[in-house]
Amino acid sequence: MRSQLSGLLLAAALGGALPAAAQRGLPPVPAVHGPLAITVRYPESGAAIAAGDSTFVYGTVGDGRARLTIDGQTVRVAANGAWLAWIAVPPDSAFALHLIASQGTDTARADWVVVRAGWVPERGAWIDRASLSPVGAVWLPAGEPLPLTVRAAPGASVRLLLPGGGVVLFAADSIAPPVADGIREFDRDTRNLVRPARGDRYVAVLRDHAGATSDACCVALDAPAVSTVAGPVLVVALGADTTRLPWNLVLNRTEHPVAVRLGDDPLQRGGGDDIITGRGAPTGTYTWFLPRGTRTEADARTNDQVRLRLAADAIAWVPLAAVQRVAAPDDARLAVMSSLTLTPDSSGARLRVPLTRPVPLNVSEVDGGLDITFFGVTSDANWTRYGAGRQFVKSLTWTQTSSDRITLAVRFAGALWGWRYRVDGTDLVFEFRQPPRIDPVRPLAGRLIVVDAGHPPGGACGPTHLCEPEANLAVAERVRDRLVALGARVVMTRHDSNGVALGARPALADSVGADLLISIHNNGLPDGVNPFTNAGSSTFFNHEQGLPLARMVQARLIAALGRRDLGVARGDLALVRPTWYPSIMTEALFMMVPEEENALRTPQGQAAYASAIVLGITDFLRAAAQSARGTAGVPGP
Repeated sequence: MRSQLSGLLLAAALGGALPAAAQRGLPPVPAVHGPLAITVRYPESGAAIAAGDSTFVYGTVGDGRARLTIDGQTVRVAANGAWLAWIAVPPDSAFALHLIASQGTDTARADWVVVRAGWVPERGAWIDRASLSPVGAVWLPAGEPLPLTVRAAPGASVRLLLPGGGVVLFAADSIAPPVADGIREFDRDTRNLVRPARGDRYVAVLRDHAGATSDACCVALDAPAVSTVAGPVLVVALGADTTRLPWNLVLNRTEHPVAVRLGDDPLQRGGGDDIITGRGAPTGTYTWFLPRGTRTEADARTNDQVRLRLAADAIAWVPLAAVQRVAAPDDARLAVMSSLTLTPDSSGARLRVPLTRPVPLNVSEVDGGLDITFFGVTSDANWTRYGAGRQFVKSLTWTQTSSDRITLAVRFAGALWGWRYRVDGTDLVFEFRQPPRIDPVRPLAGRLIVVDAGHPPGGACGPTHLCEPEANLAVAERVRDRLVALGARVVMTRHDSNGVALGARPALADSVGADLLISIHNNGLPDGVNPFTNAGSSTFFNHEQGLPLARMVQARLIAALGRRDLGVARGDLALVRPTWYPSIMTEALFMMVPEEENALRTPQGQAAYASAIVLGITDFLRAAAQSARGTAGVPGP
């Protein structure tokens, strides 16, 4: 049964017009008169949607004067025939939407079948197959427990029968179920974040005494990620009803870690050509910088992700493709860091960190500087050379925080524009970039700005089938033209409809020494998120040097387009992850909203979007110029 809140939202979305505040700032939608033809752009017929009790549907009817109903409820039709509806999802695995469009004496009808992904008929001893976690092939050290979770009938007896004859008993989890990622990321109504415990979540721990599915000496780096070995069987019993379900899980207990070397996986590079980025969890955000050639130990694996043991209390997960097994090193001693050398240069400063071999590191942005922590290293540094001339680096100190860990505290005399590092032999060379010399009167003059038109591949599409790749490029070209007219140098990541790999876009910006990276997108929502209450404009950044730019561009977008202000957000996104320059990603309009899709088709809408970006960049550069004038002794390049 759908909630009372969903019912209220449904009525507003189907029957009501957009509020007046949502209309300002966009060009009017042109009237389209033509034959009635119901087209549903999303979801595709028979496609599975991951929705709760409500979701969105959109498409066109061919005539803006038409009246449209879905299951008897009126849906507002825009002047060009586009429509967007928020509908209730019935409690079934599949359902048909009945659409009727009428104009005068003409009538068009369509029945649209939608499948509800992961829906479970909650009768008897049911099991949600999609909830089994983990699945696949897992390697874990002996003694390390493996948590198991499953969703099944409340009040049932749940147990796992292991191939070796052992049994693992599950207990009901009193913690509320997790909120879907799409709801957490996009839904502004905090009431939708409340998930009462239903008693249908069960947890267990697979321990050694329960018996591993198989045993191994160490983590297998050449075994397939998908197991073909017969796994355990989950048994759920409720009264006289019993359901059995094979669980695709093979747990390999390992006796010792394996020595590995980080290879060169170009898809996982970040921060420099010789750096592999790592995560804190198999599907977590990127937090580690691992120089190619780093030797460490792998002690666990989940499918195609490998866990590296960087220190006693520090781990990183990297793709299997980035790891190569090597013979155990003859020299198991810690790497040694020698004396440090800072060299001021025209763009800021370079720091050479001499090491006897590459080691993993973590970089934290702090007020006034960076903290760089190295793992598996001890110090033999007798001095720190600052070099001659004016100093962008105000201070550089190091601390041996533990027997195998060193933290460098780098503090700057002015604002940090960007940073990066590279591997030189076994040394690490950091570059710290101060703001460029900016003309406060003509702040864009001479600036090198990379403009990225987001997608393809992928991208959202609207009711009249305008898709992101086309819309983004149209706005990006206008941004380019305005920037060039104001004296900037512009490099585009693409000039046509041909796809560009995601990793190639920031790599291009790095290679040309960009001052800024601007990635232009338009938005879509996950299934089950109400577009009428959650659509708006937002701007993303990742590193602190991008936050002021994001805020200034966001303010200009709101002023120009009049959308709901969704604010700025830090995102672990490829186009804002580079550290060498401030970078942002704009998500100004929603493709699924008819008025916003229409704006992206028009020169007026494209120009308004582009002008807002250029004005925001200008605000940011002018503020940087004014700030630099107040920073004594640190000349810009």
